[in-house]
Amino acid sequence: MGTINVATNLQHVRDRVAAAEQCANRTPGSVHVLAVSKTKSTALIRDAWAAGQRTFAENYAQEAEQKIKALADLGIEWHFIGPIQSNKTRALASAMDWIHSVDRYKIASRLSEQRDPALAPLNVCLQVKLSDETTKFGASPVELQTLAEQVASLPNLRLRGLMTIPAASTNPEVQRAAFRRLRELFEALQAYHPSLDTLSMGMSGDLEAAIKEGSNLVRVGTDIFGAR
Repeated sequence: MGTINVATNLQHVRDRVAAAEQCANRTPGSVHVLAVSKTKSTALIRDAWAAGQRTFAENYAQEAEQKIKALADLGIEWHFIGPIQSNKTRALASAMDWIHSVDRYKIASRLSEQRDPALAPLNVCLQVKLSDETTKFGASPVELQTLAEQVASLPNLRLRGLMTIPAASTNPEVQRAAFRRLRELFEALQAYHPSLDTLSMGMSGDLEAAIKEGSNLVRVGTDIFGAR
């Protein structure tokens, strides 16, 4: 494997996002790139920072803790996008700025209780499961309204939006159908929670389809940092 040129890769991703925005008649710059740095070295994260990237996402609590300490000098905005075990909430509650993978009230309640009240509220997206895959996590669409009400009532959390990881597909229409479903759920929730502003959907292989369906935050790892 050759040396990974993170700056060049980042620019390619930004160009793809800009082209997708234009194709979808979206406002230029309205879609944010979140760099998924799980399993990647702090050196690569520093390369991305040097290229202007400011937001990074991790999937594993212990790895995230280590990187946050090692990179504390950069002032990174940290997002957590992996499944959350009950015994890991304390580690995440005050270390993270965002958590995209809240899928049940028990986890949300623990995060709120364990968040340092001196910090700003923890930004939260609810993860929604749109397929029958047993490897996927998330609240079901029918649970979403109740879960949103519960999370919105917690004192140290700020409900921001929805996230999904759909079943993998290379068919753009299949990709769009899943993202369209999440957007419809998001818009329905906005009627009750007008402050919702984040649709976290789309990754390296399907970000164009996600942007066409309204995503304003795409989570990109492989196309920035290379394959795991």
